Amino acid sequence: MKALITAGGRGTRLRPLTHSNNKHLLPIANKPMILYPIEHLRDAGITDIGIIVNETRSEIEGLLGDGSKYGVKITYIFQDKPLGLGHCLKISEGFLRDADRFVMYLGDNILAKGIKEFVDDFKNSSNNACMTLVDIKDRERLKSLGVAEIKDGRIVATEEKPQDPKPNHLAASGIYFFDGNVFKAFNGDGAIKPSARGELEITSGVFRYLIEHDYKVGYYNITGWWKDTGKMDDLIDANRLVLDKFDGFKNEGTISSTSEVEGDLLLGKGSVVEKSQILGPVVIGENVVIKNSRIGAYTAIGNNCVIEDSEIENSILMEGAGLTNLKNVTGSLIGFNAKINKFVSKEIKKNGGGPDVSRIIVGDDSVISLA
Repeated sequence: MKALITAGGRGTRLRPLTHSNNKHLLPIANKPMILYPIEHLRDAGITDIGIIVNETRSEIEGLLGDGSKYGVKITYIFQDKPLGLGHCLKISEGFLRDADRFVMYLGDNILAKGIKEFVDDFKNSSNNACMTLVDIKDRERLKSLGVAEIKDGRIVATEEKPQDPKPNHLAASGIYFFDGNVFKAFNGDGAIKPSARGELEITSGVFRYLIEHDYKVGYYNITGWWKDTGKMDDLIDANRLVLDKFDGFKNEGTISSTSEVEGDLLLGKGSVVEKSQILGPVVIGENVVIKNSRIGAYTAIGNNCVIEDSEIENSILMEGAGLTNLKNVTGSLIGFNAKINKFVSKEIKKNGGGPDVSRIIVGDDSVISLA
């Protein structure tokens, strides 16, 4: 089997972070997001992977190269305009044609359990296509998603963003399985057409075509947690969920005798913790300096960060970020090399002072000085 990962898109809902980064490179627990689907595919035995890229391809290629570093072989497929997930399939036919079956994996989706079980089943299945589905109880949220209608163990209908979700509607969760019949959806008189938003849709386009042409379309239920990391809060939630699985203590840095550590911690090489408190689970990259600070649970701190006289929890600090004299920072995203500081007099420091900050979202290379 082969696989196709989508890593294009504009990530508009993640601005300002995506003004200067491809969203699939944003870190979750100090690991670029796109590595999660690559590892899931590799662990399922799929190593021949095509990746859809756009004008930010150099960023993706710079990280992944030919894939050998991660135990896979990567072919890059360029999509010059965001014309839909169906279009991603269409332009990948040359790469996928010689595979009897393949997986399509949206690169901004994070799963708890991986997909090996689904891959093994689909290899021996009589289904022509399958999609992974999530049972979302919030009917309002379903109105913003692609959904599948289930009957007698089959998908019998699909719809994009239904305004009146049915009780047997389950949400598409971004992982799809196909055999070669899927490419018939793009050829001939019955070929699917762009939707009102000008895209070749996957749910209401490709899957609807397969169903209407009597192909066997099944599904797999996602039973663990699943995150589509398309929004700021989703990044924070995914970071928390990944760290919640983290179990262990690995110290490759230096923790002073005046510091306290409780819970799980990964401390990278060259990192120093002085006169600070860390409450895990927390991951800290390499060459990080933490002084006179409190690092709370579910925080991921990238390489080369500096945190002094600050308190932070349930947040992501990207490589090179810095915090000085900030208290009560939570649920925050601090971009690459962003620096945030507050001038605090010695007298205020002595009394435990500092600005009462709750949440910060700052893009790359920002410098913010609070008065």
